[in-house]
Amino acid sequence: MSDATSGVMRVVEITTTDTHALRRAVLRNADPARSVDFPEDDLTGTFHLGVVDGAGRIVATSSWVPKPSTEFPAATAVQLRGMATDASMQGTGVGGLLIEAGAERCAAAGFDLLWARARDSALAFYAKHACRVVGDGFVDATTGLPHHVVVRDLT
Repeated sequence: MSDATSGVMRVVEITTTDTHALRRAVLRNADPARSVDFPEDDLTGTFHLGVVDGAGRIVATSSWVPKPSTEFPAATAVQLRGMATDASMQGTGVGGLLIEAGAERCAAAGFDLLWARARDSALAFYAKHACRVVGDGFVDATTGLPHHVVVRDLT
């Protein structure tokens, strides 16, 4: 099912398993020993989106988990997890297609807030897509990389 299109790129709903190859390549440095399963992957309400190119190849993935934000506990929130774009496609706009399609879907479903634990190296990308940094930075225990929480109002 296509949720958005741009040229030959399509945003589609994908399965948890469909996210694994890009999660491993992009988020786990292609290390086969590192897990790419997230505890929330198969919870009720979680969905996964991917960008598929004209050849049917998944070139970007994301997971969307209904989950409260510690920073804004009163909000009806969704966490963006596992955002990953194939290295050959980074900077081409496919990640933007993905975040915009997911944010639109979540807003239509009644969520007030999108939040993510974003790598500091991706903060400019998130800022470009209406996200703002909240709170202090931290080093993520899984990746060992600096992160910040980012949020985007969906209402």
